[in-house]
Amino acid sequence: MLEKLAKQTAIYGISTIVVRFLNYLLTPYYTRIFDQGEYGIVTDIYALIPFALVLLSMGMESSYFRFTTRAEEEGGDVATAKRRVFATTWGVTSLAATIFFGIVLLLNGPISRAMGEAYVAHPEYVPIVAAIVMLDIWAVIPFSRLREQGRAMRFVALKALSMLLNLGLAIGFGFAGLYDTTFGVGWVLIANLIASFVTFIALLPTTDRTLPRIDGKLLRRILIYSLPLLISGIAGTANEFIDRQMIKYLAPGTEAEAMAELGVYGAIVKIAVVMTLFTQMYRLAAEPFFLSGFKKEEFKEANAAAMKYFVMASVLIFLGIVLFRDIFALIVGSRFREGIDILPVVLASNVLAGIWFNLSFWYKREEKTKYAAYVTFLGLGVTLALSFVLVPKLGYRGAAWVRLVAEGAMVVWSYILCRRHYPVPYDLRRIGEYILLGAAVYAISELVAPHLSHIVWLGCNVVLFGGVMLFAIWREKIDVKGLMRAAIGKFKR
Repeated sequence: MLEKLAKQTAIYGISTIVVRFLNYLLTPYYTRIFDQGEYGIVTDIYALIPFALVLLSMGMESSYFRFTTRAEEEGGDVATAKRRVFATTWGVTSLAATIFFGIVLLLNGPISRAMGEAYVAHPEYVPIVAAIVMLDIWAVIPFSRLREQGRAMRFVALKALSMLLNLGLAIGFGFAGLYDTTFGVGWVLIANLIASFVTFIALLPTTDRTLPRIDGKLLRRILIYSLPLLISGIAGTANEFIDRQMIKYLAPGTEAEAMAELGVYGAIVKIAVVMTLFTQMYRLAAEPFFLSGFKKEEFKEANAAAMKYFVMASVLIFLGIVLFRDIFALIVGSRFREGIDILPVVLASNVLAGIWFNLSFWYKREEKTKYAAYVTFLGLGVTLALSFVLVPKLGYRGAAWVRLVAEGAMVVWSYILCRRHYPVPYDLRRIGEYILLGAAVYAISELVAPHLSHIVWLGCNVVLFGGVMLFAIWREKIDVKGLMRAAIGKFKR
């Protein structure tokens, strides 16, 4: 069963890594042309956009996957039923996005003042961001349809188009000297807006001339399923972006100093790109995979195995970055490297977020999405409570530790709920083995670092990392060559 998931993860992974890597080239670029405060604005905006996307998508991505699977299970005219699900979910998200854009235009002044001095000076930033969000929401369900249909190459090609346009325009604007004008960071947003618009136009032919049209009866059924996901999504995304807002409003010093801290924090978070990419590519493949028509015991078996391999891969990625963090630090400008000490904490938080994502599939499958709200609100509560204590004292370092604790709390509570309501036979011994091995290797590297030259230390880290990788391959009896051949063959097709 996991062969299909591995192949889909590989194809999404290879493509997503290439596409997202192109986008992340903007990080070394921006952190060398903007100062900490200006990059703080970029960090702030691109932390708020995912929150708006989750709010306006209303959990409809998962709903689309679930209700198209239902259409197959119920039989009859499956194609027509799937088309109705697509039209309804696309219609309601598009309507919500359009209303959102209109409200932002009407309330631009108050919103700009609430966001801080930088936006009062440039209130035009706010409607541009709202337009980006609207276009991206219009594209959410058509992109989900491509995933549901297994059209990974078309999905990736359109994502690549967006990233390449954004990258090309952003760098082109820099060469044209536009970032030195009074509009400044606004040109970053203009590049994104153009890329989102062109991508949406290019996406329209994939809809097979289906128009957004809301079926009221079907929508009521979908909303019963999706509203708990929306609530949990809001809380979960808030938990992911609230650390930036806490730095912005609670960090010691002036507002300008807080924005500078936010810029440093945002840059270090970007260094964790490989972990972010891995989690993203896994999510793209795993969500439609696990929400398809599995029998209960098959689902449990597949989910348990997937969790083990996810943790194994995450530990390897964690070590691959923290053991060579001095090299990864070169991604950002020298002014931003002062925060490199929080990188292991940020990476550990990302690992926990991925574990929690794996633990969420059972309640989505069983349509008990209320548990998502319980878990995410716990995480949000922990984040808010600890942020008021640690961020005013430690600044962005406090925010990093707060997020780690919050993600840990969500993992623990998710596992407790899973054991209580839908026991999945996770291999805790093997999972714990990989986590402890990763922690031990990292600790050894840190302990020997002061006693070795930098080159020798890096050499030791290469040996340590290689040893962990070989151990994992031996432990799981992984046929690396076979897996690569299968993935490449799938990719070529």
